[in-house]
Amino acid sequence: MPLRPARCYTHQDKPPYTRKEYIHGVPLPKITKFVMGNAKLNAEVVLKLVSIEWGVIRHNALEATRVITHKYLSKHVGDANYILIIKSYPHHVIREHKMLAFAGADRLQEGMRLAFGKPAGLAVRAKPGSVLIEIHGLKQHLEHLKEAMRRASSKLPLKCRIEIVDLSKKQ
Repeated sequence: MPLRPARCYTHQDKPPYTRKEYIHGVPLPKITKFVMGNAKLNAEVVLKLVSIEWGVIRHNALEATRVITHKYLSKHVGDANYILIIKSYPHHVIREHKMLAFAGADRLQEGMRLAFGKPAGLAVRAKPGSVLIEIHGLKQHLEHLKEAMRRASSKLPLKCRIEIVDLSKKQ
């Protein structure tokens, strides 16, 4: 069955559904790595992608964000000059009541409109001010780091802002 659009899940007022010991058939998160790049880098700046609004971000959107950010940074900055960290972990289980979705399906399936649903994926419940992604890097690559964060925010369904922290001033 095809993936539903993000607007079906982005703004939910229901309580989180996270108790995986009681849920059968929960899929694994699609995010393969949460830390990428050079973990031993002595970074000068940190860029944070911070959520502005409440919402739900599915694990495949986070994976798409990770892939596009890593690809851009490894091409323009080099793998040895940054650390990419996915700070949020998908705990919330998304449920889906699968109904037929072809022409004439309204005559075949009318009942159970508000059914509970089966697990369809995982998601992050983001609050305003929660950090989703961090990139640690060098000052000389700041423009590329900003562009990578801008591309990352374009893959997410929520509005985000980019915060820049200069680590060299704190010392």
